[in-house]
Amino acid sequence: MIVQSAEHSIGVDIGGTKIMAALVDAEGRISDRVYRPTPRQDPVATERAIAQMVAQLSEGDPRRPVGVGAAGWMDRDGCTVLFSPHLSWRNEPVRDRLAAQIGRPVTLVNDADAAGWAEYRFGSGRGESDMVCLTLGTGIGGAVILGGQIYRGKSGIAGEFGHQCIVPGGHRCACGNRGCWEQYASGNALGREGAELVRSNSPVAHRLRQAVGDDPQRVTGALVTELAAAGDPACQDLITDMGQWLGLGISNLVSVLDPGTVVIGGGLGSASEALVATAEESYRRTLSGRGYRPFAAVQRAQLGAAAGLIGAADLARRNTGGQ
Repeated sequence: MIVQSAEHSIGVDIGGTKIMAALVDAEGRISDRVYRPTPRQDPVATERAIAQMVAQLSEGDPRRPVGVGAAGWMDRDGCTVLFSPHLSWRNEPVRDRLAAQIGRPVTLVNDADAAGWAEYRFGSGRGESDMVCLTLGTGIGGAVILGGQIYRGKSGIAGEFGHQCIVPGGHRCACGNRGCWEQYASGNALGREGAELVRSNSPVAHRLRQAVGDDPQRVTGALVTELAAAGDPACQDLITDMGQWLGLGISNLVSVLDPGTVVIGGGLGSASEALVATAEESYRRTLSGRGYRPFAAVQRAQLGAAAGLIGAADLARRNTGGQ
């Protein structure tokens, strides 16, 4: 039996391939966690799996607050998932269905908002009142913290940073538009540029070509990042190019929101120190009014892949009166 203090809450993070749940204390520390595969095409099975994981973590205290982070758009009340790219949820009252299965109230939150909240409370944004958190993965997500609160906009879907148009008429994006930021500064973008380098048969890409057997379809952003860290000049150049695009987008966000700190996380942001350094240099070079205004600090995220569930758990605790 799991025996924990009443200070613990339960955080759940629903990923595209796995669901992770954990006990989280009031300082953001994880003391126990469980995993299950995500039933991607079966939302009912996903909700059932979450309820079972919560029950497992609730042994010893069936009143523990529960927070669930999921990719997608939520309504402003955090009741309905308007759209989720991973789970086939479309205008589904997920919060109330989960609460009925679990037997207690549930806090439902966008996964990027949950991760940003965790960094604000316990990570690189601790002590900051106004913060932007970027999550770099296959695309670009993020969260905005203003005045110590998550800013979600009128409809609840603020923070879709990756779909600001940064190159009019540029690369086609899955959202239907062209030139979105995430087409130039994400894991998918890095993989695409690496694949183009392989297709070109460029002699400077010999290590990358060797790694994928001259098959451009095998190139991923993670592979480019790994080779760059190992010293491959061609992949390092790709990281530099991407960092410049990333910094340009950051300067746009800082110009609009004026945060004190920009935190860069997600799988790609956590993996490449060089990417973050180049992005900061680019941002400082392109920020409007530079020289006459303070620069926001640019920090790498501290909490890694657990940020989403830590944030969801902390928000659930606060929603039930905890601090």
